[in-house]
Amino acid sequence: MFNPITIQSNSGPYGVKFNSKLLENFKEIEKGVTHYLVDANIARLYAMPLADLLSQPYTLVIEATEENKSIERVIPVIKQLVENKFRRGHVLIAIGGGIIQDITCFIASTLLRGVEWRFVPTTLLAQADSCIGSKSSINLGSLKNILGTFLPPKKIWICPDFLNTLENKEIQSGIGEILKVHAIAGHESFELLKRDFSKLTSDRATLLHYIRESLLIKQKYIEIDEFDKGLRNIFNYGHSFGHAIESATNFEIPHGVSVTIGMNMANHIAVMRGLLPARERDRMHNVLSRNY
Repeated sequence: MFNPITIQSNSGPYGVKFNSKLLENFKEIEKGVTHYLVDANIARLYAMPLADLLSQPYTLVIEATEENKSIERVIPVIKQLVENKFRRGHVLIAIGGGIIQDITCFIASTLLRGVEWRFVPTTLLAQADSCIGSKSSINLGSLKNILGTFLPPKKIWICPDFLNTLENKEIQSGIGEILKVHAIAGHESFELLKRDFSKLTSDRATLLHYIRESLLIKQKYIEIDEFDKGLRNIFNYGHSFGHAIESATNFEIPHGVSVTIGMNMANHIAVMRGLLPARERDRMHNVLSRNY
């Protein structure tokens, strides 16, 4: 499909591989003793192709909810891994979207002072954005994303087949982050995406192209500022309003759609404060509003 992408990080390089045949052969991602953390929805939707994997004694199936992405709910998962005799030489493999990613990354960062993990992102948002960058974020009670760590997966496999079963709002969620990344990349990048916007939901090749482009854009920033000390903060664009919208709707509006709305709100306030020309707000609004 595409050549792999290699990301440089403080923990060493890690790779993103595009594999359209992954559902037919999961053996290539195994190495030594592997423990899987699998999104329950993925386990239901792909019960047949994942039958061997799901039947393994070291596979844990987790409902991907905000409630489960909390320190209170993560502790029982850690306890189960310990009961399954997880050792430092073993590997954690996450199969799911951002919530499963956050849970797995946080556990991998802390269990036995750090173990190797790998990631198979199954949502568009995870494939186009969150799968790279090293970060985990989990909740503490009502405090969202207040706990977290930095530890990239050693390997990432992007399989487009998982996109076939996503609800439309989850496709929109991923497109929201693609819009954000291309806005950050600059005027020309955003205009190219704007030109192809209608194809994102109708042409898989176009969508895959922009998944890869989004990762390449993000790569430039995270390799400079992996630990979110300065430059990388620009990726929070639209997120202050976005997180508020998620909370206010009890996460009925998914993350990337909330961020899309948040970008429009941030642009409008920037115009009101004299920080952005109105024509730039309007230029972006024409495509942002189409995503919600």
